[in-house]
Amino acid sequence: QVQLVESGGGLVQAGDSLRLSCVASGSNFSSYGLGWFRQVPGKERDFVGHTRGRTTYADSVKGRFTISRDDAKSTMWLQMTSLKPEDTGVYYCAAQPPGKASYNYWGQGTQVTVSS
Repeated sequence: QVQLVESGGGLVQAGDSLRLSCVASGSNFSSYGLGWFRQVPGKERDFVGHTRGRTTYADSVKGRFTISRDDAKSTMWLQMTSLKPEDTGVYYCAAQPPGKASYNYWGQGTQVTVSS
């Protein structure tokens, strides 16, 4: 079992930067794939990025967002730069167990609002 807690969301202006954190509790953190997703009301949850050995990003955030992780601290970060109003949403971190394709564990989300 893994529990995930996001933090770091807030209200920023377009062009600003923000860093989200995702702290995990549980064992074998280093063996999990980790992802970031975001969701706005009335829409599906969208993939932002994923890290497991290598890191991949959605085209919409590539070059602006950076995912990093410190397994010793059981923490993952999402550094967001050059934020745009369309980046607004609730950001969730998720954990993908070893050998699984699905994300079985989700945090509660943190709100990011980017004003124009």
